[in-house]
Amino acid sequence: MTAHSPTAPVSAIRGRLLSFNRTPNGPGDHGCYRYIEDGLLRIERGRIAAVGAAADLLPGLPPGTPIDHYPDSLILPGFIDTHIHFPQTQVIASFGAQLLDWLEKYTFVEEQKFADPGHAARNASFFLDELLRNGTTTAVVYGSVHPQSIEALFAESVRRGTAMIAGKSMMDRNAPPALTDTAASSYDETKALIERWHGKERQRAAVTVRFAITSTEAQLERAGALLNEYPDVYLQTHLSENRAEIAEVRRLFPTAKHYTDVYDRFGLLGPRSLFGHCIHLSEPEIQRLSDTGSVAVFCPTSNLFIGSGLFDWARLTDLRRPVRLGLATDVGGGTSYSMLRTAAEAYKILQLQNQTLSALTAFHQATRGNAAALGMEGDIGSLAPGRYADLVVLDPLATPAMRHRMETVEGDLEEELFVLMTLGDDRAVRSTYIQGKLQHRRAEAS
Repeated sequence: MTAHSPTAPVSAIRGRLLSFNRTPNGPGDHGCYRYIEDGLLRIERGRIAAVGAAADLLPGLPPGTPIDHYPDSLILPGFIDTHIHFPQTQVIASFGAQLLDWLEKYTFVEEQKFADPGHAARNASFFLDELLRNGTTTAVVYGSVHPQSIEALFAESVRRGTAMIAGKSMMDRNAPPALTDTAASSYDETKALIERWHGKERQRAAVTVRFAITSTEAQLERAGALLNEYPDVYLQTHLSENRAEIAEVRRLFPTAKHYTDVYDRFGLLGPRSLFGHCIHLSEPEIQRLSDTGSVAVFCPTSNLFIGSGLFDWARLTDLRRPVRLGLATDVGGGTSYSMLRTAAEAYKILQLQNQTLSALTAFHQATRGNAAALGMEGDIGSLAPGRYADLVVLDPLATPAMRHRMETVEGDLEEELFVLMTLGDDRAVRSTYIQGKLQHRRAEAS
């Protein structure tokens, strides 16, 4: 296993730089970002050493410094995906089922294949290829119940230099025998993964409870014990995605006050805890998520595809008891690896509720906002000295439709961003860099 190392001690990337410095207040909030029309990033040892106008920084570069120049493209921090399932790359686009049936009919069948380390390794390579092709440089990842699935993912991530947060799923009931562990084995296997991988290179571990339906109280207790033993690891699970799911949780945990309380009783809420979906929450549940600093993760393409419901952004960000938010693809329930497509569907979901998602808010959430949700804003999510040089280069003229639409934009940055998030996809990702090293370049049409 060969760790990544940048190819040159100093390199530079030049183009139109965009980075956020705080959460946008809405459309037209020019103070929330820094935009440099002709900017330069000086990169040393995989991190950003300086950022500013090209005219100011070019004279200080050592002679012969390699410079990648993108005069017509936007350079942003790499996208961050806060909820995605690595074993579901061949489940995506499976027809005609809602959550519980979808899991049984498609997902649990496919995930059994990850007992084979070779299958896991092949899929890990494809998975990271696809993330990078879509400009995603960090992700929070579910593995299968098999620890070898996460071994394969972390090994491939170290080879590429990416930052992954991941864990093997803990499931000791209500799944096929080939996909169930026990409370004891899930604790032991997760502990071993934490000891082996957490903090190695850029990898971080997550205690990964599939969801309450597939975990006994004994297993949830072990998950809480791991969080107590390793307070800097993450917790990821699902919460209130589907009404049938909620009813089944109520049946399995009759003494719990509500779905969120099932996790709360075992110490699973907190600032490093990410709860996928959070669509059908009661007011007490929202209050408890807010009080504990937990993160609700919005998965728009999955919510639409599986028919789960509409995420209420305005309700969850109410300043009286705001909940920290993440934005995610949720492949394979989600239908695209692209955070651009994800933002487009998020916009539509909010429109259906008489809410809106500005382009500034969407791009902030996919970069600095998601980094803040992970407590990683000191390392990723913005173009600032000291941050890793994980970058995405976006082409607003990537397709004929985009080029045609951009003829009317006339230099309006927010309108350009909205075109990117509405019409863009992997074709709009011109290049992706990890620690300043080019990891993906779009094939140009001949």
